[in-house]
Amino acid sequence: MVKHKYLQNVATLKLNREKCVGCGMCLNVCPHGVFELTKGKAQVVNLDNCMECGACLKNCAFSAITVSPGVGCASAIIKGFLTGSEPSCDCSGGESC
Repeated sequence: MVKHKYLQNVATLKLNREKCVGCGMCLNVCPHGVFELTKGKAQVVNLDNCMECGACLKNCAFSAITVSPGVGCASAIIKGFLTGSEPSCDCSGGESC
């Protein structure tokens, strides 16, 4: 299981359980254990582990998942690390992440 977390409550990941058919593909492709199956449908259980890679989105044949891959705070943290700059998740203008 993943021992790290990204910034709390900022991932753009959303799951529409009404559209979910419980195929489990999101569980199979998620590298950070964000999902689990509960009562035959996927459920987001570790949102703060989401790095917004988009694997779940690309592999959900039922359009039950939305996420903006590479534009959220997880991407900013990685970019900050690689460039040696402070992470910025574009929270300017008074809006919170």
